[in-house]
Amino acid sequence: MAVLVPPPAAILVAATGSPKLIIPILVIFGLLSYTIVQKINDKFVEHQFASKYGAVRVARKNKDLFGIRRFLNLTRSFRQHKVMEFMVADFQRYGSTFGTTVFGQRNHWTVEPENIKAILATKFNDYGLGTRYDAFLPFLGEGIFTLDNQGWAHSRAMLRPQFSRRQVSDVAMMEPHVRNLISCLARNGTASVDIQELFYRMTVDSATEFLFGESVQSLCLTPASRDCKTENILAVVSDASKQGFTYAFNYCQEVLAVRAILRSFCWLLNPREFRNTTAVAHRFVDYYVHKALDAYRHGAAKMEEVTSGRYVFLYSLVEETQDPKVLRDQSLNILLAGRDTTAGLLSWTFYLLASHQNVFEKLRREIIDTFGDKLNSPGKQHINFEALKNLSYLRYVLNEVLRLYPSVPLNYRCALKDTVLPVGGGADGNSPVFVRKGDTVAYSVYVMHRRKDFFGDDADEFRPERWAEGKTWTWEYLPFNGGQRICLGQQYALTEAGYTIVRLLQEFDTLESTEPLESDGFPLKRAMLTMSKATGVHIRLYKTK
Repeated sequence: MAVLVPPPAAILVAATGSPKLIIPILVIFGLLSYTIVQKINDKFVEHQFASKYGAVRVARKNKDLFGIRRFLNLTRSFRQHKVMEFMVADFQRYGSTFGTTVFGQRNHWTVEPENIKAILATKFNDYGLGTRYDAFLPFLGEGIFTLDNQGWAHSRAMLRPQFSRRQVSDVAMMEPHVRNLISCLARNGTASVDIQELFYRMTVDSATEFLFGESVQSLCLTPASRDCKTENILAVVSDASKQGFTYAFNYCQEVLAVRAILRSFCWLLNPREFRNTTAVAHRFVDYYVHKALDAYRHGAAKMEEVTSGRYVFLYSLVEETQDPKVLRDQSLNILLAGRDTTAGLLSWTFYLLASHQNVFEKLRREIIDTFGDKLNSPGKQHINFEALKNLSYLRYVLNEVLRLYPSVPLNYRCALKDTVLPVGGGADGNSPVFVRKGDTVAYSVYVMHRRKDFFGDDADEFRPERWAEGKTWTWEYLPFNGGQRICLGQQYALTEAGYTIVRLLQEFDTLESTEPLESDGFPLKRAMLTMSKATGVHIRLYKTK
């Protein structure tokens, strides 16, 4: 039978001697044609923006094919817990704004305050979360950290009442959990302890009470608190095995961090252990969801009884929706923030205080002079929200810790339309930068907070006194993000951290580091969705007098 072929295909057959090669050659030709057309279109659009805004493309700094080398170096730094040092080195080498291309994805990296302000505030509607939704969806579902546009606005409106001044100022609710922490440390005596682990337990205890109306009392499940009573059904929170909630929560965050790097290819990373640990975390939150739904079905009197008449996030949310998945997703998102942000802040604080005895002693002196050496000391102020805010040196210490070790050290947005960044382009870096629709813009507050042109030649040093020198920073200092997506729970985190520090320094007068010296002077950091110390914070905290 005669086969009719178009003339171009006939030419290919004649040239290659095989009809089987036609399709691969046509595919390659098509891809090349598409790339050429895209380049021409990019140049045309770029020329339009250059004429209108004076915007230019930022220089690409990686020249390797498809950006494979950069991708491998970045993922290696994550595994070695040195990703922030990798970022610092990049910005030192290439400047405060530069570009890379990885697997065809154009990326802009910046630590310029004006650019970050544009992304988060002045050009907020030009950017979205991009592939974060797909990367985080299996674990976090559809919550405030994964949603954009109306979904995000609705989530934020639901959450805002939970973080009203009345709610975050209730320090009395924090005392039972801090007292459990003090009990663990007192039983430990002068032995070394990983206080970071205890802080993560304490904050999950307080977060579950604050958000769900009931604490898991995970500190009561430590060896140092064997006589503390708690419900057996919640023992999953401290199970040291891979079925434990703590392990599941941490492991899933590590996977999400890598999925975020993979962007459009995040679906490639979905191991069985990730699926299993996701199920563990979901079952944990479902316990609270089912209790809230059960109370709702029994009517207002039961709801009032369970919540003791106070506002509880989950019980308020259940009046708006009875969809178990919606309730789980929103609860899991807030639990993540409520546990990890405060625990990280406390851990880094005691890591730094243990190696800066002058700061520890000065801070403790302020606390004892104000509140005395025990709770409700006669003749001293009682610890409350206003009194905590008035402790100036405590505020300086927390500001400085958040400067050096911000909870979210690296973040990014995806351009929803062709737009510009205010600075970073041209040979001098002062021209606007053209950002094409679909480009990613990543920013690191960790690196920005260590810029010597903003914070002085000692920017890498822990010196709380810099906050008493009358200098002010706006978009140069973003420990809780900025713009419309600024952290709703920042005051809660600062209040809980401040209260915990005050109570611990009332009870204990000696703090010693048992950390081995880092070979390069930088602690290993586990940069997941939030940043913690990869090897824990090992100290001795005890009373000598």
